[in-house]
Amino acid sequence: MAPIRFIHTADLHLGSPFTGISGLASAQRKKLADTVYQAFDTLIDYSVREEPDFLLIAGDIYDGEDRTLRAQYRFQKGMERLKEAGIPVIICHGNHDHLDGGWTRFELPGNVHVFDGGVTSHSFTVSGNKVTVTGFSYDKRHVKEAKIHEFPQADESSAYHIGMLHGSMDGDSSHAVYAPFKKEQLLSKNYQYWALGHIHLRQILHTDPYIVYPGNIQGRHRKETGPKGFYDVRLENAETSMEFIRTSAVCFDSLEVSCKGIIHMNELIDACTEAVEKYTAENDAVMAVLHLKDVDEHSAELLEGVPAEALLEAIQEAIESSAAEAWITSIIMEDAYSETRVSAIGEKISATMAEWDQTDWKRVLKDLYQHPKASRYLDSLTEEFIEELAAEAVPKIHKAMRAGD
Repeated sequence: MAPIRFIHTADLHLGSPFTGISGLASAQRKKLADTVYQAFDTLIDYSVREEPDFLLIAGDIYDGEDRTLRAQYRFQKGMERLKEAGIPVIICHGNHDHLDGGWTRFELPGNVHVFDGGVTSHSFTVSGNKVTVTGFSYDKRHVKEAKIHEFPQADESSAYHIGMLHGSMDGDSSHAVYAPFKKEQLLSKNYQYWALGHIHLRQILHTDPYIVYPGNIQGRHRKETGPKGFYDVRLENAETSMEFIRTSAVCFDSLEVSCKGIIHMNELIDACTEAVEKYTAENDAVMAVLHLKDVDEHSAELLEGVPAEALLEAIQEAIESSAAEAWITSIIMEDAYSETRVSAIGEKISATMAEWDQTDWKRVLKDLYQHPKASRYLDSLTEEFIEELAAEAVPKIHKAMRAGD
């Protein structure tokens, strides 16, 4: 059998609004929103340059069921470029861009095959060998039932049989559980490769055959950390090799800065700037939370009474004057140094707050979010924003409510 080479990508989320990120100017927010399109352009540019035999997109091309006009237009133009390069594209839609959504229809070029709501197989020839890809698109947003039972056994007449599945491994609670499957069920089909989507964390569930989540192509909030991208895959008989290709224009991450021995504010600002410069030299731009750790007696005294907003402003200004392209969304100070313990009521408040869910936060902040003037300046209470609030609130509670104060 002749070898084949293909691109495996998923979870493009074109049109993502990047919610739950505070402290950005409007120009910065627009630049961030454009990164998902930059990542998509990188995917298309690489494909056109490298000329793989075909490209697989395993669900969630768009961020919402009501696909934005801009997202659809950019995607259609990308598919046209792949057509001109002679590269077939096979698509399955996921829970975010399911077939029952509302959108303005764009006609995709003839090189694109889109699976419908039933599990079907699509076969084509690569270097004289028959390749079969089996998959399905979500016909509605919530596909809770297992679809793996509908996948046929590997086609013995095909040199290579690949499965496409946008869903969750049974028991994985990191994302909403859709189209659940067990690894053993995938292996029982005897396919040479499983191209998965839905989970944004890049991971290889199995080798021989490979069962792969490529992750998304651009992180969209602080939980989706590190470089993002897709896989360039080569299959040759029973051998598989893969190369991760980075597409993310901005990384979300947490950066640690040691405060040990720091007694002057300029030292702290320099340490934060150096940490950011080191990261961006290796990973390009970053949207980061700064964690100030190793807080000792001197650094604690230095930071005592300094408003978090003022510190954030000073550090961001220093970063902007450096060569690093970075945005600091918040600063969290490790509450390690203390000559006195937190008061009992302080501990109780922290423990109670740790148990709050999204509904509790909405109830507590209801008056603020219903205020006719203040509400327009507030970010939506997404899970990511709530986690950020909680992370910043606990050190403040501990600082304000020490035993003996």
